[in-house]
Amino acid sequence: MRILLVEDHVELSRWLSKALLDAHLTVECAANGADADSLLLTQEYALVILDLTLPKMDGLEVLKRLRGRGSRTPVLILTARGGLNDRVNGLNLGADDYLAKPFELVELEARVKALLRRAQGNEAVTVNCGALSFDTVSRMFTYGGAMLALTPREHAVLEALISRVGRTVAKEKLFQEVFSLDDNANVDAIEIYIHRLRKKLDAIDEGRVSITTLRGLGYLLQSAG
Repeated sequence: MRILLVEDHVELSRWLSKALLDAHLTVECAANGADADSLLLTQEYALVILDLTLPKMDGLEVLKRLRGRGSRTPVLILTARGGLNDRVNGLNLGADDYLAKPFELVELEARVKALLRRAQGNEAVTVNCGALSFDTVSRMFTYGGAMLALTPREHAVLEALISRVGRTVAKEKLFQEVFSLDDNANVDAIEIYIHRLRKKLDAIDEGRVSITTLRGLGYLLQSAG
């Protein structure tokens, strides 16, 4: 899941990006409102975390333009402007949640997860592919009941595949969900993570859960039974 973080404070943006990456989310950053508006015109995101006091374009204007285009992308306002008028204006313009600075990271993560669940239209759901299971609330993978240890990028690739289990996922689509525009990578980098995931799955139970390459089409996660 790809998130757009709109925050002009460099250190805070780096800290939040790392925390969200550790939570198995792909993060793109914008340091001003104009850049955020441009990205939201051309890119799809599962969630926007939006500061209000921004250079070039105020956060409320970014939100107003986003909703004016008919976008229903969830927006979490994260700002030091915690006054009643700011909260009311943000919610009236279409924000889904509001968190004032300073804040606790655990609360931010809980609110992000709640918004993502709500946007997906589900609560506690487990997706299975043979012995491989993915809990959409905790966003943890287990294999035969044991937790599967994955790097953030491996996790993102496998999540994209299991969320479409039984369907082919194009390499380009995987790349968009796993890498941000800020990453220095090309689409072929996906092959590295597919290879690593195959090794990990085979090391547990060779051949039972596999990632098949369909040349020219993409990748398919499937179970042998």
